[in-house]
Amino acid sequence: MKYVPNGITIIRIFASVSLLLVKPFSAFFFFFYLTCGISDVLDGYIARKMDVTSKSGQVLDSIADLIFISIVLSIFIPIMNFPLWIICWIVVIAVIRLLSIFFGIVRYHQLAFLHTYANKATGIILFFFPFLFSVLGKEITSIIICCIASISAAEELIINLTSKTLHRDRGSIFSK
Repeated sequence: MKYVPNGITIIRIFASVSLLLVKPFSAFFFFFYLTCGISDVLDGYIARKMDVTSKSGQVLDSIADLIFISIVLSIFIPIMNFPLWIICWIVVIAVIRLLSIFFGIVRYHQLAFLHTYANKATGIILFFFPFLFSVLGKEITSIIICCIASISAAEELIINLTSKTLHRDRGSIFSK
């Protein structure tokens, strides 16, 4: 039973990769997309409820998130025809994230993905992108997502640069 949360996370990885094999915005696409979102919520919830949380589970969850986000961006950026300035903004966020990963490895000698509130907010708002852009438009939705993602990326980088020890579940830069 202690491997159930990691199994759910692995399902998210397979569902994420499956997004590459189906037509964007098709029924199959939304099936796999929703599977990713539901599994992202369930794995951590079940791990906490069953009291089987682990560092390896946290890292696996973060890797699954990175895979999902990378695949979703690789699907949406080419078909959404974003303005260049939004693409540049996304690249800047990615560079900040990569710097955070680099400095986390240098400082802690391990992957230092953090589960901050801002990172969770970024994940939630990014997940809802396909639904929000139809209501708010792609530019307004992209601005909202990029603002939240910029804050969370900068916060994670600052934490990884200044914290003496790695605390993956640190709520924010203001919490210890």
